[in-house]
Amino acid sequence: MRIRLIALLSALCLAAAAGTLSVAQLYTFIQNSAQLMKQGKQRDKETADFLAATKLSDRLDDRSVEQMEGLGIGPRTLDALRKLAHESQTLPLAKPIEPPAPKAVRPPPTSEEQAAVINAMREYALDYSQSLPDFICTQVMRRYYAAPPGTRYGGPPNSDPSWRKSDELLVRLSFVDQKEDYKLVMFNGGMTSQSYDSVGGTRVSGDFGSMLREIFEHQTQARFEWDHWATLRATPWLMAFAYHVDQARSQWHITYENPRMDIVPAYRGLVFVDPKSHQILRVTLVAENIPAGFPIHSVETVLDYDYADISGHTFLLPMKDETDSRLDDALSKIETEFRNYHKYSADSELKFDMDTPEPLPPEKTKETPAITPTKPNETPATAPPKR
Repeated sequence: MRIRLIALLSALCLAAAAGTLSVAQLYTFIQNSAQLMKQGKQRDKETADFLAATKLSDRLDDRSVEQMEGLGIGPRTLDALRKLAHESQTLPLAKPIEPPAPKAVRPPPTSEEQAAVINAMREYALDYSQSLPDFICTQVMRRYYAAPPGTRYGGPPNSDPSWRKSDELLVRLSFVDQKEDYKLVMFNGGMTSQSYDSVGGTRVSGDFGSMLREIFEHQTQARFEWDHWATLRATPWLMAFAYHVDQARSQWHITYENPRMDIVPAYRGLVFVDPKSHQILRVTLVAENIPAGFPIHSVETVLDYDYADISGHTFLLPMKDETDSRLDDALSKIETEFRNYHKYSADSELKFDMDTPEPLPPEKTKETPAITPTKPNETPATAPPKR
């Protein structure tokens, strides 16, 4: 059982430890699970597997199952609930479920506030790379592949991909005079003299300003609109804006090798911004209307930024880039992490850390549910951490 599933049951810890839930506790669990499944943070199978190991202390009737179905659960979870209902028919009848009263929701910012934040984060994005010092860091790129679910080797249509690691690259990334330089140091755990470009396959570049600049440049004419309040890495009340870039204004290149083909698609995504500092903590990109004859059918990228210390000064720098794509007969996932930032100097290459860092824990890049205030305009109890 995964940690996030156990954490979800913190309010039910005593019952869960005993493997027994009341119908009221079961409803709370299903309500939270449905929310996480909608956000893509929990799978239908995980919830169903938990229910398969659960016993009830009172009877689950068909009406209560219908109420839980209405919360937006998946088919496996629904089957598990029906099985629990059948197995609980000899137990005492549970009290009718009383759905909780709807909680107050913090309203979105006014149109004037949104416009002010969008203008401020545009200024931040366009100046971002100029604000960075010269530095060196470790870039670890792990590339995975899988057969698409529903195909001959991909398992059932609704299953999760069975990812297999294709290779691992350890790269010395230097950022000097606003330019990125990539030197491949290790390939699959061994020292190499190959160039970064020679290893082929999908590679990541442009995370140190060009991606943000291409979205926010005035000639791109990206359209922004409010999406939701968000919490990332314990920082609550981030503003998440949806955006869209037309194909005619796009500068995002998707390149396929052998044979070499290149397209510039329209794309959309989300930008997560701190409304006080106007710093951007996450940006996502989803390609749209990829031509039918192009070998790559879909591409999605999520780039997370976090704070790093360089010579006693704190900067917001790329932490992880994940790019998922689908080809004719395969799925591809590239996880690129940026670690061990330090100031660039003439002897930086000699001091470069040759140890490959362990992968970042999942919670570092997971969005958590927004904190719900008890009153619509209440200030959150947890303030963003000081930087």
